[in-house]
Amino acid sequence: MTEQLQERPLRRIRSFVLRTGRMTEGQKRAYDLHWPSKGLLLENGLQDFSQVFGREAPVALEIGFGMGDSLATMAAAAPDQDFIGVEVHSPGVGRLMHLIDEAELENLRAYCDDAVEVLERCIADASLSRVQIYFPDPWHKKRHHKRRLIQSPFVQMLRQKLKIGGVLHLATDWENYAEHMMEVMGSAEGFSNQAGDGAFSPRPDYRPVTKFEKRGERLGHGVWDLLFERVS
Repeated sequence: MTEQLQERPLRRIRSFVLRTGRMTEGQKRAYDLHWPSKGLLLENGLQDFSQVFGREAPVALEIGFGMGDSLATMAAAAPDQDFIGVEVHSPGVGRLMHLIDEAELENLRAYCDDAVEVLERCIADASLSRVQIYFPDPWHKKRHHKRRLIQSPFVQMLRQKLKIGGVLHLATDWENYAEHMMEVMGSAEGFSNQAGDGAFSPRPDYRPVTKFEKRGERLGHGVWDLLFERVS
């Protein structure tokens, strides 16, 4: 889950509330073995994706990949594309390193950092083909809505990083947040709704149905996908 924190006098957006947690032995072992080759560091600054992956290919960035299962599944299903995940929860990063090793994935890398810092310092403008944010924290209490990640300033930061024709793909299982996302994106400069004004999109085949999502479906919960293309 991706979350957001307000901090400092200027109320700077951040992409998460820091969650502590210990890696399992397996996660730590995978992290130690594979982070040197599959991890990306904030301090290394602006990335050249053709050097990171050793080729020219479309790059998708996922913010808040959780335990990494759906991201690893997507990378395995699309070997002609490259993927970068950003997550602050270290057990999730350790788990992703295990999945990368298990599936022998060469088209997936990860940051263990705040997404806003990564976007500002490491991602070149107009370099991404897709940004995906799935099931971010809904901050369901009304007094906490200001903490939601999907807000106009953050969306414009993402727009800057997308190529023209690139897609911002959002998904949530919280109806009120879906409505909030649609309101923000419907008025966002430089984006066009691929499903038409005010319409939600069917889940694209490339987004796996997670265990969390399947459980929600059994309980009668809805899931809403939004796909907005950068047009300017």
